[in-house]
Amino acid sequence: MSDNPGSPSLLSRLIERVFPKMPDFFAMLTLQCRHVAQTAGLLVEFMETAAPDIGRQIRKDEHEADRVKIHNLHALNEAFSTPIDREDLYRAIMDLDEVVNYCKTTVSEMEVLQLDPDKHCLEMAMHIKLGTDALLQGFTRLAKEPAQAAEDADLARKAERRVEKAYRRAIADLFQGDDYIHMFKRREIYRHLSNAADRMAHCANTLHDIVVKMC
Repeated sequence: MSDNPGSPSLLSRLIERVFPKMPDFFAMLTLQCRHVAQTAGLLVEFMETAAPDIGRQIRKDEHEADRVKIHNLHALNEAFSTPIDREDLYRAIMDLDEVVNYCKTTVSEMEVLQLDPDKHCLEMAMHIKLGTDALLQGFTRLAKEPAQAAEDADLARKAERRVEKAYRRAIADLFQGDDYIHMFKRREIYRHLSNAADRMAHCANTLHDIVVKMC
């Protein structure tokens, strides 16, 4: 007797069990990038306002980012095949998550150390936001327009270099005084922002590597 109309055949069910349907990794990375860009936008708002509610939202975003990371890693581990090199997928997932982690760490430590945002924090946050927006556009276009995605990767790397220039200016300004306790506190915040940009650049490099392998 045949299966019910509209239900999958025994053979199709067997094939699906042995060779499960491949997850849409392009869509998964795009979703993760969208979340990162959202958090980076909140970071800019925090540096403009120092509003505690925005800090709380960033910490909430970090918990959601962990959930997205775990979901994507599980899909990667379970996938029979992938449209992108597995190592590249893993690097992209982890580096995107680290950008959010550093945004959260920056805000949390500023609150613990009782430090207000300054112009250097705002400048670095704005460049991080521009870089994460470029990554979002790049991963969104990756499946159908890989050449354009490579251009977006370049934009993200340029944003990282601007963060590093802002970081060096910030350190130069910081060590003009003699309040060493404040210097060391503020320097930690600058370093977290620099690290967020560094992870952003790593992800841009991975995006470019994926493009090269696809083209």
